[in-house]
Amino acid sequence: MNLPPLIQSFVLHFGEMGSRWGINRTVGQIYALLYASSGPLCADDIVEALAISRSNVSMSLRELQAWNLVILRHIPGDRRDFFTTPDDVWQILRTLAEERKKREVDPTLSVLRELLMQKPGNEQERYAQSRLAEMNALIEQLTNWYDDVKRLDTERLATLLSLGAKVTKLLDAKDRIVSIGRKRTEPGKP
Repeated sequence: MNLPPLIQSFVLHFGEMGSRWGINRTVGQIYALLYASSGPLCADDIVEALAISRSNVSMSLRELQAWNLVILRHIPGDRRDFFTTPDDVWQILRTLAEERKKREVDPTLSVLRELLMQKPGNEQERYAQSRLAEMNALIEQLTNWYDDVKRLDTERLATLLSLGAKVTKLLDAKDRIVSIGRKRTEPGKP
């Protein structure tokens, strides 16, 4: 690689993490390079920086475009396509979440819904359907929560994430207040 050490470390790490996230190592490296670059890069720039084949770069860029993670830019007077990433890291997070939902969660929900509509043929299938119904309910609840959260503007989303454990403390306090209220309304209690 023909990169400064800091950028090279980031690119190599992102490539390794990419394989754990279900994407090709080269796709991860190209994304990291584009993200860390001060301006848009063309395929030739990427080939030179990462010392990988032009065909590998082209395929990886197509995959990143399919995920809506790169932006195509044209530079006046240059016929080549240039690529960059969104400037807003929150937009990148939103795009990743939406694309993963489309590719992983939505198909799973479709299969679960189809299976839950089928008439069970025996006790084993009835049991399996009850378990599938639990999974479906959880995924539906998470999907509804996600739909609510994705509509938040960036500032409110950052605030929500910064709450962290404070939300748990708030829920614990609510439970204590509800518990006290129940004790007071029970017959024979002052």
